[in-house]
Amino acid sequence: MALNLPENLYNQVIVHLTSAYPHEGAGFLVGKELDDQRSVCMILALDNEWETNETHKRYKIMPNAFLEAENTAEKHGLGLIGVFHSHPDHPARPSEYDRRFALPWFSYLIISIYKNRVGHATSWLLSDNRDHFIEELLNIE
Repeated sequence: MALNLPENLYNQVIVHLTSAYPHEGAGFLVGKELDDQRSVCMILALDNEWETNETHKRYKIMPNAFLEAENTAEKHGLGLIGVFHSHPDHPARPSEYDRRFALPWFSYLIISIYKNRVGHATSWLLSDNRDHFIEELLNIE
């Protein structure tokens, strides 16, 4: 599987995630899937709804945000294809927490932000048995 992300949308993701620093930022990837290619057509930036002082290492997306995002995607003839989030001052690799709460049909774009500067971007898929992530090809075009 490959995740194709236009550069202008990647830049929007970066603006959102760096503005959230030192906390985790998050949002939805909206687009289309064809064969082994997912193409992002829109991003939906979200507020981090985590309720404690752990927003520097956790993010929470509320159920109503999922519903609103699905409705927005549907209005544009698209679907939810993934989630993006930041790892402030940590590598762009999924954490155990990410694995426990991931959905196996989503792409997970993770971007490391170090001292409010962009580090590395990676994209991941949860394995069908949910015990590990598989890195997918990320094309920023």
